[in-house]
Amino acid sequence: MRRQSPGLAAIVMLLLSACATTPGREFASDRITVITYGSGPDVILIPGLAGHREEAWGGVIETLDDRYRLHLVQVHGFAGTAPGANVEGPVSAPVAEELARYVRETGLARPAVIGHSMGGTIGMMLTARHPDDVGRLMVVDMMPFMGELFGATGATPDGLRGIADQARARILVDPPGTGFIAQLFEGMTMDAQKESVLMRLAREGDRRTVAHAFHELIVTDMRPELSRITAPVTVLYVQPPNVQVPAQQFDTSMARLYANAPNVRLVRIDDSRHFIQWDQPARLIAEVDTFMTR
Repeated sequence: MRRQSPGLAAIVMLLLSACATTPGREFASDRITVITYGSGPDVILIPGLAGHREEAWGGVIETLDDRYRLHLVQVHGFAGTAPGANVEGPVSAPVAEELARYVRETGLARPAVIGHSMGGTIGMMLTARHPDDVGRLMVVDMMPFMGELFGATGATPDGLRGIADQARARILVDPPGTGFIAQLFEGMTMDAQKESVLMRLAREGDRRTVAHAFHELIVTDMRPELSRITAPVTVLYVQPPNVQVPAQQFDTSMARLYANAPNVRLVRIDDSRHFIQWDQPARLIAEVDTFMTR
């Protein structure tokens, strides 16, 4: 379904509203909202830290909703939305539980789940803790233990808690979208215009929600839970430009991190930064189509 035709914009939006599926209208949550586009096999799309459900996925939605029924998740407290229950405490874990409730209450039959960055962590939590609810999982550029980026190999969540505390404190005191969070988002895409979108989303997010969510990511280790996942898993990943190791060494590290996942396919994406859907949209779409046939 194409939504970009200027002369038809109002009509298209009206049709999308009228054709939105029952799940998006009936489900109520103080942590997430979900809207749906398209028709076909069900696919839940989860954005990352501070992400907007449509902007985070860019133009790939306009291709994917011709083939699949997309359930776009908005995490409350990100992208100018009211934080609701996400204003304090963990964010990813309770959002994963809300998504499990969404799947059950709306009658979805083992939908596919695709999560980018923090959305990938949420996807892993959902699929590991509710294996009967998910048909397949795609993680877009996220490690099962992000803490390895902040400590040496062998680091533990408890050992990184001090770093996580400092990161949360900095986000809470910096003006919105500046300081630590701006440094975090810098260089996550090769597209300068899209990087300005990231900075805007960083400013618009509720800083408490963003701070608590980032703290949770640093101290969350999903590796022990990967063995509970029964669905096929595809992991798309990039090697960050600041990780100056041979490609084979980085690939080996990713394989080690996902070693507990029994049915995992790891796919390296070159010529891209963290936002693969912005930097390599055609490649992402092709990988989604392959993923949906596994």
